Amino acid sequence: MKIDGGCHCGYITYEAEVDPERVSICHCSDCQMLTGTVFRTSIRATDGTFKILSGEPTVYVKTAESGSKRAQAFCPRCGSPIYAAPAEEGPKTYNIRLGTARQRDQLVPKVQLWCRSAQPWLGGLDAIRKVEKQA
Repeated sequence: MKIDGGCHCGYITYEAEVDPERVSICHCSDCQMLTGTVFRTSIRATDGTFKILSGEPTVYVKTAESGSKRAQAFCPRCGSPIYAAPAEEGPKTYNIRLGTARQRDQLVPKVQLWCRSAQPWLGGLDAIRKVEKQA
């Protein structure tokens, strides 16, 4: 499936070919800290199928609990996270941040990772009052 998207301010835009079966939710503490929320959703794109069309992301290298180094790419202007990829040289797998894709409504997560770090109240969201939009 072809997707496209970009950051909140529009400085960075991209396109990619993705497999909709590869959408995931990650509950790890790194994803919680890097997003400023309680989980991260992403879709994988392999090397050669992901292309930045405009702008240049800033990259921060984070060492994971496993010891692997992950390049976290984000917009230098608005801070929107764009993707994570291995920091080492060689072929890359890009974990595109689902919230930046225009087609995010069509990309339903298929797996949840690092569930031991999931916030226990997530399962009770349906019981919380809902408001369609803010006034």
